[in-house]
Amino acid sequence: MSSVGNFEQIKLEIADGVAVLTLNRPEKMNAFTGKMMYEIIEAFDITDADDDVRAVIMTGAGDRAFCAGADLSEGAKTFDYEKRADMGEVGRTDMVDIQRDGGGRTVLRIFESLKPVIGAINGAAVGVGVTMQLPMDIRIASDNARFGFVFNRRGINPEACSSWFLPRLVGISKALEWCYSGRVFSAQEALDGGLIRSIHTQAALLEVAHEIAREIADNTAAVSTTLTRQMMWRMLGASHPMEAHIVDSAAIYSRGQTEDAKEGVMSFLEKRKPVYPVKVSDGMPEFFPWWDDPEFKWIGK
Repeated sequence: MSSVGNFEQIKLEIADGVAVLTLNRPEKMNAFTGKMMYEIIEAFDITDADDDVRAVIMTGAGDRAFCAGADLSEGAKTFDYEKRADMGEVGRTDMVDIQRDGGGRTVLRIFESLKPVIGAINGAAVGVGVTMQLPMDIRIASDNARFGFVFNRRGINPEACSSWFLPRLVGISKALEWCYSGRVFSAQEALDGGLIRSIHTQAALLEVAHEIAREIADNTAAVSTTLTRQMMWRMLGASHPMEAHIVDSAAIYSRGQTEDAKEGVMSFLEKRKPVYPVKVSDGMPEFFPWWDDPEFKWIGK
């Protein structure tokens, strides 16, 4: 794999159509910082712009943690972003920037990814270490992984858009149980609750993640996969199936006229591996994106 970008707290490596984004502060159990937020956002800008990238795997460095939550080294002022900004420690430039939750900004960028995202959760994942996983499309975990929505035990509240994502993934009752208690739970409980797909040994985890990524990269049309990702996620908030029917119809009408559709049918009939020519960078349907994202608005004091 070749490294991409000039990062300090993450690594981004790309090879054979698969990008691996590694949270890279193993001595701190990959604890989340403002710098890490900005670097993750930049990494997804890179993978979105690279037509050769067909899937993104996110994992953590070392075998102890995926991400042990926010870096608590600032002590009592850890979550007082205004105070930290006054002391020049956050690196944000205006009041709205200071007020925005960094985990939420990270999650929204992952949500907007044009490429499928696979989480390979290699150890402890608590606080933002678990909420940043929620917009990932597929999550697998090592057998030593632990999860915890610990916010109420730290005197704050669930963040990173988790009040939208988590109930949709695991149901409202399970989401509330985990968040009310703030307890740390096992990979098996995460599997039973629907948070993760499967559990693997630490040694096998990345291999399985790559197998999932390869299944996508080697067999599907890139534009079709990008459309599918956005259609599925965004329809979670639709008020009626007619909203899906409208977008489905526009998408299949558009895609049906492309060289990808011809290649998909003919490669099947000719019993050969498909080679899809249309690129995400210039081949998305004219109606994409069909949604209007709301802007951030501060509702505090």
